[in-house]
Amino acid sequence: QVHLVESGGGLVQAGGSLRLSCAASGLSMYAMGWFRQAPGKEREFVAAISWTGGSTLYADSVKGRFTISRDNAKNTVYLQMNSLKSEDTAVYYCAAGRHVWSPISGLKDDFGSWGQGTQVTVSS
Repeated sequence: QVHLVESGGGLVQAGGSLRLSCAASGLSMYAMGWFRQAPGKEREFVAAISWTGGSTLYADSVKGRFTISRDNAKNTVYLQMNSLKSEDTAVYYCAAGRHVWSPISGLKDDFGSWGQGTQVTVSS
């Protein structure tokens, strides 16, 4: 397991942008994902990236607006969020694959380490 630390959440107006970061020692060996959970709803997949950074996956709801990327030299994964909508309001969680070199996935059960979450609030 890896100890993940997210940062970058906050309050933004609709149409604005935020960039979330997730850092951890050894993160470069894991496929990574971002999930979110709104009040009263289940945690849902947002985006994922392979350990090489060569493959990405996105939920349909964020495709074209969010971009996941990684800098393995810095052991950091990013989620650039543009054109934010009120429905993007949620706690955002960073997650690492269960095993090193695991393939990219959008399924919660394929992730074994989770960050503490960072709040993103989009005001309309």
